[in-house]
Amino acid sequence: MAREFTSVGVVGLGTMGAGIVEVFARNGVDVVAVEIAEDALERGRATLTRSTDRAVAKGKLAPADRDALLGRVNFAVGLAALDSVDLVIEAVPERLDLKRRLFADLDRVCKPEAILATNTSSLSVTEIAVATNRPDQVIGVHFFNPAPVMKLVEVVRTVVTAPEVVADVEALCARLGKVGVTIGDRAGFIANHLLFGYLNQAIGMVEAHYATREDIDAAMKLGCGLPMGPLALLDLIGLDTAYEILDTMYRRGGRDRRHAPVPLLRQMVTAGLLGRKSGRGFYTYERPGSPVVVPDERTPVATDAALLDGARTVATVGVVGGGTMATGIVEALARAGYRVVSVTRGEERSARVRAALTTSLDEDVTRERLDRADRDAALARVTWSVTVDDLADVDLVVEAVVEDLNVKKALFASLDGICKPGVVLATTTSSLPVVGLAMATGRPADVVGLHFFHPAPVTALVEVVRTIRTSPEAVATARAVAAKLDKTAVVCGDRAGFIVNALLFPYLNDAVKMLEANYSTVDDIDHAMKLGCGYPTGPFALLDEVGLDVALTIQREVHRELREPGAAPAPLLEHLVTVGHLGRSSGRGFRDHSPR
Repeated sequence: MAREFTSVGVVGLGTMGAGIVEVFARNGVDVVAVEIAEDALERGRATLTRSTDRAVAKGKLAPADRDALLGRVNFAVGLAALDSVDLVIEAVPERLDLKRRLFADLDRVCKPEAILATNTSSLSVTEIAVATNRPDQVIGVHFFNPAPVMKLVEVVRTVVTAPEVVADVEALCARLGKVGVTIGDRAGFIANHLLFGYLNQAIGMVEAHYATREDIDAAMKLGCGLPMGPLALLDLIGLDTAYEILDTMYRRGGRDRRHAPVPLLRQMVTAGLLGRKSGRGFYTYERPGSPVVVPDERTPVATDAALLDGARTVATVGVVGGGTMATGIVEALARAGYRVVSVTRGEERSARVRAALTTSLDEDVTRERLDRADRDAALARVTWSVTVDDLADVDLVVEAVVEDLNVKKALFASLDGICKPGVVLATTTSSLPVVGLAMATGRPADVVGLHFFHPAPVTALVEVVRTIRTSPEAVATARAVAAKLDKTAVVCGDRAGFIVNALLFPYLNDAVKMLEANYSTVDDIDHAMKLGCGYPTGPFALLDEVGLDVALTIQREVHRELREPGAAPAPLLEHLVTVGHLGRSSGRGFRDHSPR
């Protein structure tokens, strides 16, 4: 039977430490909250009081329960107050030397049977444990910020942690209403290992001036449904904290370049640009600690009108392709008031596209998202064709055919001979080089990427991809069309994966490598990213939905361009695709989706 913890100690009462105190006290556990000095103790007490008062004001905590909660907390200066607790959790700054000294002191102060736990997010629990004479009773208990809200706890066992200690802590997590995932002691554990590689790559995009901070954050929020963009999240975490985590993971985790801090991050930390807490990081805030972003010299000053300056008039759009994406684009354009020429290969496919469009519009009428007059008007704007020759008079062409470079190049060469001068030719490719298509024409300045996300009528993001030959007028035209479709256009260069896929798929690939190394399970990794980072879905659920073959294709393109060993597709991903385990579409991927 698991041990019953009646009292715990928490050392370090910053934001995280105070949050851990609240978690235990909310769940009926007596807490000894310790700091090294009286002023630090008072700041911790004030943090806890503010948090519980906010919970009362929001109706999430009754005043009587708040008072009972606070009554369970004994604030003290010095470690001597921890001599009788059953468990101690430290939440001091992420410095190995500091934590090792603290654990050596706790080993002398605490009773022999007490468990000593570290809330470290990246340091070696093993190296902390051997500073004591009880390494078998040392364990990692990594809460996520804000601790009272976030459901995940990473329970980190070392090679010498006693099994009963692990079991006791797992039971404690359940008592606290948390989801505990138990893992071994490696750099970054689950969540930070996957999260910070992605964040570091986003910094690299800013450093290379590949896209603006605003466009990168908008792309990941709108394209992936994330609660925050990577750069805003870095400001929240603290750039100094991010640097320390990345540097530790790089040194302890096999020197993977995905975790080597981008030079820009080090420079910003050196300059004191630490994020919200300093009042300035990737964004500027109205004061230190404030979440309110204010304009600065890096904020784009161009107005919407200026961004669209030079945009060509578009009244009629040709859409080439007969698949789901092409159908969605036809619908989005027709609903926005454009005349559309839908070109497919053959009457049968054209009929399928028309039927799918009609069904989608009818469903929106049934759900009262669209009235019947607008439905009829949208259908009336679409002309159906089976030959690209009918695109001679359109103002813009959007191709959405199969992701095959040769097929697309042949199509663009044909469009170049058919379309009138000045027509913008757009590709919806998600992985192929746009410049390769541009150079198949005699008008590379008029070729642009216009990457819609599925489902095209609903998703609010479009990536506008400029090549080194794309004219500003073509980019402005693409922006204007996106604006009329009520979509956010983010502009980026012509690199594999653009913004969203370039950041998303290496993260997914890292998750597959983690599974391949037998570090954790599919379910625990998915839980970690959903509950610890607030992601809408875990990496393996997303891979099964997207398709493992699609993920492999995109990751191969990213690797081919970057030539970084860490970007190579995980062998497990390649093997699953080889045997036909493609995800939900095939009935089997990382999980079994076959009918029961």
